[in-house]
Amino acid sequence: MKNVTDSFVSLGHWPSAGSFGFNTDIFSTNLINLSVVLGVLIFFGKGVLSDLLDNRKRRILNTIRNSEELRGGAIEQLEKARARLRKVEMEAEQYRVNGYSEIEREKLNLINSTSKTLEQLENYKKETVQFEQQRTINQVRQRVFQQALRGALGTLNSCLNNELHLRTISANIGMLESMKEITD
Repeated sequence: MKNVTDSFVSLGHWPSAGSFGFNTDIFSTNLINLSVVLGVLIFFGKGVLSDLLDNRKRRILNTIRNSEELRGGAIEQLEKARARLRKVEMEAEQYRVNGYSEIEREKLNLINSTSKTLEQLENYKKETVQFEQQRTINQVRQRVFQQALRGALGTLNSCLNNELHLRTISANIGMLESMKEITD
């Protein structure tokens, strides 16, 4: 390795034979080399770099355009959603108002039907009471009649003798025969 560096160092000591030679000053040669490399890169890389920048610019513009379109679509969807929300809110309010009025109507109908049912039950109760009173009165009459009949039969049996009994039977038979002749 020392031989290689020695050869470069020894080249630096060559006498200049015109305008060609090696400069061993590192700082000045680096600047020259760097400017040459930059010049070559700019000359040959200008087209590639401008193409890369143009492609990047186009992609950014397309992304911005797509974003704007998406933003417009999102705003449009937001407006549609707000319109639907307003419509639904109005319908909900209408249902709420209609619901309250329907509830009031049902409440009045229920009160009226309950009132009618109570009136019918009251009438049924009155009829039942009247029927029971009439039935009780009829039962009392029947018992009174039965007791009166027993008392009359007891009185008749104690007062009637056989002769009176036979005359009563004969009179009743006579009445029945006369009724039979009238109907024929």
